[in-house]
Amino acid sequence: MALHLSWVFVFGILGNVVSFMVSLSPLPTFYQIYKKKTSEGFQSLPYVVSLFSAMLWIYYALLKKDAMLLITINTFCCFIQSFYIVTYFYYGRKKEKLETVKLMLLFNVFGFGLVFFSTYFLHNPMTRLHILGYICMGFSLSVFAAPLAIVRKVIKTKSVEFMPFTLSVFLTLGAVMWFFYGLLLKDMNIAVPNVLGFIFGILQMILYAIYKNHPKKMVVEDPKLQLPDQHIVDVIKLESVVFSDVNTTAPQPYENRGGARGGVEAQNTKEKASDASQKV
Repeated sequence: MALHLSWVFVFGILGNVVSFMVSLSPLPTFYQIYKKKTSEGFQSLPYVVSLFSAMLWIYYALLKKDAMLLITINTFCCFIQSFYIVTYFYYGRKKEKLETVKLMLLFNVFGFGLVFFSTYFLHNPMTRLHILGYICMGFSLSVFAAPLAIVRKVIKTKSVEFMPFTLSVFLTLGAVMWFFYGLLLKDMNIAVPNVLGFIFGILQMILYAIYKNHPKKMVVEDPKLQLPDQHIVDVIKLESVVFSDVNTTAPQPYENRGGARGGVEAQNTKEKASDASQKV
């Protein structure tokens, strides 16, 4: 029994360490946002969803009462995702701020409130725990399936520039640690989603091995449009997240602004030419 609990603790600690590092992966993105004083067209959806996921797992762990290491990592996730959201909100444009508020209300207020009030007042504690566990498991399965968007992009472009190998390795390791943690606790709600996470992690590493030396297509791009590619990495974050559409990342705001500037400059040129002809 003591040996069993020791292994639960070991896998829980290792899972915490790996998940901690994965949760910090968006920091370079937000450092760029801080330097440029603009949200760069990034989406807040991944961070809002990640916060919602962490809230669900904390609620589940509190009811379960023997999953303290699940509480520790998700408490940290709540803190770091809140930091990301506040930073995004502070530097975002008015439209992006409104969108973030709507998402927060949808997921973190109404969504979590619905789950809480529909389960907390159930008379049978085991029924409450089972229902909440199924909700957490279903949500985690959908999150782990999100990297399919990245897999599709890698196969289509034959390029792994949007799928960092190191992050794929850490995601796979995290899935292994949390799978054994859930298995040793005899909690399939924790173990089952991480089976899918492990499979997708292995798939990403196989694709990386296949396409890492594949010649890249030479495409001339405005340097300003290259930075937001980091945002695509958010699609393969741990349980944290990931429903952002890879094909609609940040370049669009710059193109629009560039187009607007181009239109204004063209208009000014025409007006100057008209004035000059009148003087002559």
